[in-house]
Amino acid sequence: MGMSSGSRNGFMAEINVTPFVDVMLVLLIIFMVTAPLMTQGLEVELPQTKTVSTLPQDKDHMVLTIRRDGSVFLDEYAVPAGELEGHLKRLVAAERKFLYLRADREVPYGTVVAVMGEIKSAGIDQMGVVADPADAPAPARGGKK
Repeated sequence: MGMSSGSRNGFMAEINVTPFVDVMLVLLIIFMVTAPLMTQGLEVELPQTKTVSTLPQDKDHMVLTIRRDGSVFLDEYAVPAGELEGHLKRLVAAERKFLYLRADREVPYGTVVAVMGEIKSAGIDQMGVVADPADAPAPARGGKK
């Protein structure tokens, strides 16, 4: 009583991969749509200036964000007070990445200068500053504080 090919009662020795491929393609599309939404960054009201260029989209840079309440983020990750210099040495200077500074327009000047001092002491001599173009409308005052 072995398997005979072509009989109606015999077992099929092949696997139908079409449903598997369909599911994988749907998952791929879902990840392709949601991945950019997850990396949009933190909400800050940037100062405006006349000459602004857009941030590069490559992965050879990191963005240091100072929010209105004084909290500091390296990319999307919060950095506790006193640990910024160590994180910058390990993640930016050692990896030879370029650093961009984003600070909310309401952050006191002294806070920005203190953070810039930590950037300098971490061995980072060059960095970019992120701003909005002067003709862009100011974002609505709501959102997270």
